[in-house]
Amino acid sequence: MRAIVTGGAGFIGSHVAEALVARGDEVHVLDDLTSGKPENVPAGAELHVADVREPDGVFDTVKPERVFHLAAQASVSVSVKEPRFDAEVNVLGTVAVLVAALDHGAQVVFASTGGAIYGECERPAREDDERRPLSPYGTSKLAGEEYLAAWNRLHGTGHVSLRYGNVYGPRQDPHGEAGVVAIFLRAVADGRRPTIFGDGNDVRDYVYVGEVARATLGASDRNGGVFNVATGSPTSVLDLVEAMRAATGREIDPVHGEPRLGDLRRSVLDPSLAKLELHWRSEVSLEDGLRETWRFFSGAD
Repeated sequence: MRAIVTGGAGFIGSHVAEALVARGDEVHVLDDLTSGKPENVPAGAELHVADVREPDGVFDTVKPERVFHLAAQASVSVSVKEPRFDAEVNVLGTVAVLVAALDHGAQVVFASTGGAIYGECERPAREDDERRPLSPYGTSKLAGEEYLAAWNRLHGTGHVSLRYGNVYGPRQDPHGEAGVVAIFLRAVADGRRPTIFGDGNDVRDYVYVGEVARATLGASDRNGGVFNVATGSPTSVLDLVEAMRAATGREIDPVHGEPRLGDLRRSVLDPSLAKLELHWRSEVSLEDGLRETWRFFSGAD
């Protein structure tokens, strides 16, 4: 298969590109390198430095059969401060990808988000639950999903949206608004005490990036749909720290800071539909995933 991975020099995108190369596909990465890194692009994939809002030149050169659309403005705080920029990248960029993909008859698999779309979750959120985004970022991702659905109705395409849980793993950037796993393990590797904001009882659904890449490739076999990609297992920050102690062999002694305004208390996704229709479920335990992530941040062989 001839594939384009937008954002393929970033965290999740590079793992998707790597998985595509591993199965023998022709892989092209479209990334403007604002946050992505050339060294993240796997050997065997070709990097095209371009803006996702203007993808036509790359698409016309590659003529893709599949597009894995992971390029995004992914910072919640940036979306609040600069909602117009967030919408330009996440909404107009997605529309530009859909138009370019239509010109070449290519299917799009879109990386969306769970927590930022569902909001607070009293139980694991299902795909048909109410969508309650609390930020422009979540709203722009939901808009992207709706554009894919409209394209499917209008043009008979089979584009797929995936709502990821809290993805963690090697190559995640520990700076800015990165996931707590990357931030904590970077601090531990540097000999610093990580900071827990609040009482540590906030709950998330942590899913290993390799498993997310596997689900993303598998979604290209579907003809449309929206799927949660997560474990369905709730893990508090305190439980996460305990799992990190086991995975790293370090005595991690976090400090506590004031709760952050806007942080969700509970975000867990129900992956039952992905299991039923994608024949996918996460098979990497939290401790095993943390162990692999620790090897990356600690520089261990």
